[in-house]
Amino acid sequence: MSHARVAHLTRRGILAAGGALGLGAVLAACGDDDSSATGSDKGTTAAKSGPWSFKDDRGTTVKLDKVPTKIVAFTGVAAALYDYGIEVKGVFGPTKTKDGKADVQAGDMDVSKLTVFGNVWDQFNVEQYAAFAPEVLITTMFDSAGTLWYVPAASASKIAKLAPSVGISVYDRQLTAPLQKVWELAESLGADMTAAKVTDAKKRFEAASERLRAAAKAHPDIKVLAGSAAQDVFYVSGSNLSVDLEYFKALGVNFVEPSPSVLKASGGWYESLSWENVDKYKADIIMMDDRTATIQPADITEATWKKLPAVKAGQVISRSPEPIPSYDKCVAMVENLAKAIESAKKVS
Repeated sequence: MSHARVAHLTRRGILAAGGALGLGAVLAACGDDDSSATGSDKGTTAAKSGPWSFKDDRGTTVKLDKVPTKIVAFTGVAAALYDYGIEVKGVFGPTKTKDGKADVQAGDMDVSKLTVFGNVWDQFNVEQYAAFAPEVLITTMFDSAGTLWYVPAASASKIAKLAPSVGISVYDRQLTAPLQKVWELAESLGADMTAAKVTDAKKRFEAASERLRAAAKAHPDIKVLAGSAAQDVFYVSGSNLSVDLEYFKALGVNFVEPSPSVLKASGGWYESLSWENVDKYKADIIMMDDRTATIQPADITEATWKKLPAVKAGQVISRSPEPIPSYDKCVAMVENLAKAIESAKKVS
C-alpha cells in the first residue's frame, strides 16, 4: 500500500498481500451491501457517567459531554470492543458474506442486529449515518497520515462533520500496540477490564506468544511465507508494516520475503507474482490470507500452487492480516503458527 494514498489505489493495488489494504476491502464479492439492518438497543455495557475523552493514535483527543453509546466502528474494531462487553450499534466494513452470514472480521457479533452503513470497500451510506446520529466513529489506520480505514475519500469530509473520530493505528508497529490501545479504549467506554473473561484472554495471548517464541527458537530453519491469492496474482507479503508479521518476526519467526527493493513498488507491503512464478520463494510453511475476498487454499486450482513443497506437505495455515484487535481473538492465530512451526517438516 502506498503510504497515505488510500484514495488513489487501483483495484489491483487494493489486493495487498498481507497487509494493508485488504483484500477484504475489495469487491462486492466481500458480501452484499446490506445497510438496512436495525441497531441494537442495548447500548454500551456498564457505561460510565460524566464526560469522556480519549487520545487516539493521531494524537487527537476526542472530548464528549458523556460516554458515547451510539458508537459507529469499523467491523473489526467493533468486534474487539464486543469482546470487552461494549456493544457497538453501527458498523462499516466487511460484516456479512453474500449468504448473510457473519464475515470473518465480525467476530462474535450478531450481525443481524447491526446497522451496516457499508459492507464493501468505498461504500458508506452517509445519509443513513447522519440519521443514526452517531456520537463517535472509530476505525483503524493503515498509513502514517492518519487516513481512516474504510471511510471513503469522496465522502470523508461529510462524515467527519457528523461525529468526531478515533483512529487506531495498525501500521508499522507490532500487534501488541493496537491491542493495548483498544484495551484502553474499551476501558474508557466503561468495560470491566478486571473481568475473568478479559484477564484470562490476555494471559492466554501471552502464553501463546511465549509458545511461539520457543517454537521459533527451537526451529530456526523453518521458513514461513505470508501469501494471498487472487485470480491472476499471488501476493507475497513483506514482514514489515503489518502488525501481525512484525510481532511474529519479533518473536523470532523466520520469514522468507521479498527484498526491500522489490517491495518498494507497493510502498513496502508486498510483491505480486504470476501463478507461473509462485515458486519464486522457498518456504516450509505458507500462511494464507483468510479475508473474504481472497481465494482460499482449498479453492486454488493452479497446478503450480499444488506443486509447492509446503502445499504438498500440508503445511498451509490461515492468516488474519486484519486481526480483530482483542486479546481473545488473537490467541488462536498465534497458537496456530506456533503449532505449525513445532510440527513442520523441512521441505524448502
